[in-house]
Amino acid sequence: MTDFGLDDVRPAVVAIDCHHGHLAPDVATMPAPADVAARLVENNRLFFDKCRIAEIPVIHIVTTYRDVPEIVSNPFWRTIANAPNNTRGNLETHNLEGSIGCTIMPGLHDEARDLVVRTKKRYDCFQGTDLEATLRSHGINLLMLTGINTNSCVLATTISASVKDYAAIVIEDCVDTMDGPDFHDAALKCIETAFGWVMNSDAALSAVAR
Repeated sequence: MTDFGLDDVRPAVVAIDCHHGHLAPDVATMPAPADVAARLVENNRLFFDKCRIAEIPVIHIVTTYRDVPEIVSNPFWRTIANAPNNTRGNLETHNLEGSIGCTIMPGLHDEARDLVVRTKKRYDCFQGTDLEATLRSHGINLLMLTGINTNSCVLATTISASVKDYAAIVIEDCVDTMDGPDFHDAALKCIETAFGWVMNSDAALSAVAR
């Protein structure tokens, strides 16, 4: 049992990049393996439904780029764009504005209840978006992080949340990566060592409810 270091726990889900660009293998520009994508979508769907019943807000973060220069202005990304055998080699075509990649996967978005931030352009969901303003305006102090990729966007956002003094829980059965299980496991170990909690969905909901 934990109070997560908070006097009053006010949680929200932050769902990272649960869109076609990663999770729809037939159209994804940076696809997770089909079995990983299917499992991640289903686990997130079940978790979001339970959170809505518990009146916990769900906030979707969607990567969206205006154009290629906006992507390759990152020096490292510029060097790996179009690199063969690199999971991020399709950077220049990934989630350009208006593409199917920017669409949240079916069954995950409740338009009547969920919030959506569509201006993410880097791994850290806080960078260049209004996520923090959204959290502050809704009084949120604990983030339950889900989505993809564990070793990039989830890790970077958890670190940023910790630096900004949010409590952060990574929901381990609702995150994964296109880079393989070793990177997934390593990222979770980094997070639970220094930046936040790692819990499965049922344990997290039970802990937050208490």
